[in-house]
Amino acid sequence: MKSRNRMMLEKSISAMLAAMEIYNKPDFKYREEAFSVLCVNSWELLLKAKVLLLSANNISSLYIWEKKVRKNKEKTKRSFKKLNRSGNPMSVSIHETYRIIVEEYGVKIDKAVKDNLEMLIEIRDNSVHFINNDLSLALKVQEIGTAALQNYLHLVKEWFGDVLSKYNFYLMLLSFFRDFDSISGETLNSSEKKLLNYIKAAEKVYEKDSESLGEYNLAIKVDVKFFKAKSSSGLPVLVTNDPSAPTIRLSEEHIFEKYPWDFRVLTTRLKKRYSNFKCNKSYHDLRKSMEGDESLCHQRYYNPSKSDSGKKVLYSPNILKEFDKHYEKSGR
Repeated sequence: MKSRNRMMLEKSISAMLAAMEIYNKPDFKYREEAFSVLCVNSWELLLKAKVLLLSANNISSLYIWEKKVRKNKEKTKRSFKKLNRSGNPMSVSIHETYRIIVEEYGVKIDKAVKDNLEMLIEIRDNSVHFINNDLSLALKVQEIGTAALQNYLHLVKEWFGDVLSKYNFYLMLLSFFRDFDSISGETLNSSEKKLLNYIKAAEKVYEKDSESLGEYNLAIKVDVKFFKAKSSSGLPVLVTNDPSAPTIRLSEEHIFEKYPWDFRVLTTRLKKRYSNFKCNKSYHDLRKSMEGDESLCHQRYYNPSKSDSGKKVLYSPNILKEFDKHYEKSGR
């Protein structure tokens, strides 16, 4: 049976594939709007899958909780799940999900990811005002969308392992069939102008690094040029069914499932869990004494074939039970 975070991740991937499929249709009149809606939805599901992974699949970590005064003599406050109109628990927003990952678990996410996501959300929220014939806005959606796909690929691999290797993630280049050189911007209405100015203002922050393409980006400009092929040179690739060829088995998804925390996340959770916790030598000695226990920790080598290639220690949330024996829980 699949875990909750795995099912949420698969839904996220499905939403992203749907976004790309719609965007890449040869003739689709609601291209940018539909892409932005599905892409943001995919990102929200990805972030929620990460929260579930970090919280050992505790579904209540995604609920909105509100404190209400109990009707008793003491009139104590108690947390209740906030319900929607159908009576089901309401889940946290995409912004709150991002905050939980970064602040509650200490996961580091590149600032460009957040800024790119903010742009996508703004495009989605303003999508009802779009005029699809305007190429200047369509171009910005493509640049931001291309960066969103790149950011998505990197984070999925970092958080869940190599689960996207069977997919081709790309957006069909509008330059193949739409003439961006003739953009005038005259068709922009007032709402589109405000949105375009908002996007351009955000891009200015990244202009100084515009020449370099890193792992995470706010927007990616694509310049397409056509050349006649003059040679058949290229990188040769050989696929073989030779049984003597080395076999590679990927099991990263199982590793991340069982050991979702790194040192940063572990330390953040301990700080929030205990009132007398200090990140000092005693803590490091205690942590290292547990790293030999395979039920609590996993030594992940950067090159599995070489034991001296360097490693990263990953931790199971169950390790908290061991730290409970040495620290006092806070009243929060």
